[in-house]
Amino acid sequence: MLPPIVIFILSIIALIISGSLLVRSLTKIANFLHVSEYTIGFILLAFATSVPELFVGIASAIEKNTAIILGTVIGSNIANLTIIIGIPILLAKGMKIQSKKTGKDSLYMVILCSLPLALMLIGNEISRIDGVILILSFFIYVRKIFSERKRFSKELENKVSRWSIITSVGVFLFSLVALFFSANFLVSSATDIALSFAVPPILIGLFMVAIGTSLPELVSGTTAALKGHPEMSIGNVIGSNIANVTFILGITALIFPITSNFLLFITSGVYMLITAFIFATFIRSGKRVDWEEGLSLVLLYVFFIILEVYIKGAIAVP
Repeated sequence: MLPPIVIFILSIIALIISGSLLVRSLTKIANFLHVSEYTIGFILLAFATSVPELFVGIASAIEKNTAIILGTVIGSNIANLTIIIGIPILLAKGMKIQSKKTGKDSLYMVILCSLPLALMLIGNEISRIDGVILILSFFIYVRKIFSERKRFSKELENKVSRWSIITSVGVFLFSLVALFFSANFLVSSATDIALSFAVPPILIGLFMVAIGTSLPELVSGTTAALKGHPEMSIGNVIGSNIANVTFILGITALIFPITSNFLLFITSGVYMLITAFIFATFIRSGKRVDWEEGLSLVLLYVFFIILEVYIKGAIAVP
């Protein structure tokens, strides 16, 4: 038997590889079906890069250890809003914001990020009914996005052969299976690590699992920024965060209600909300996000680590 930490690392690697393969296969399939460029950039990419979180959520619900996915979603969102977007901003030496829609979407993200916190405070858990509310919120947002699709009607050129599309469908199905099994191993090993070191599962999700599942956003966001598509990078972060706090948590809660250590949840949840507000302020403050603001976002993540470690050491966690 391999040690839990080795299984955890191998599961993270498998999750990243299978998630990357899924994004590539989905892009080719969408290309073959003449899906619009906007759908690829802002809807498909943002949702596809959240697929690892979805499978971790399903696996944690099956294991009845939903604190892991709660920590993963909050940690992933904080990482997305700080280091995942901050690093591309630093590498690109700033990003231009050309569309007012990006600023509006950042405000929608702040509102939707507050929804799970409100539901948890009301009922001390995210119940199955809350899960339905979160999923409906996600589809309302998606409907809004599709209602604006006419402004982004440019379609991708169909340069995918029939043999290539058959291969892509095969890769897509293989990736789904690989994601399912790697997510199951990830959750079970993370649970073993939490028990071995007497660490709350939400903390394992906040840092170890969250960083692993956020790597697809880092890769796609950095690539988009360096290739001169900064708003695709920002849109990916906004879309991914919205999918995480609505669809991912909603699906998980439908399978099994989400509960967690309240103090650790509320501190990390409020920090996520504050970070989302600061990010939205940077996006709406002008037509450019400079490297200084990118550095500020990265430092926000460093402060988050220090804060959570301090809270963990200051309280006795059951």
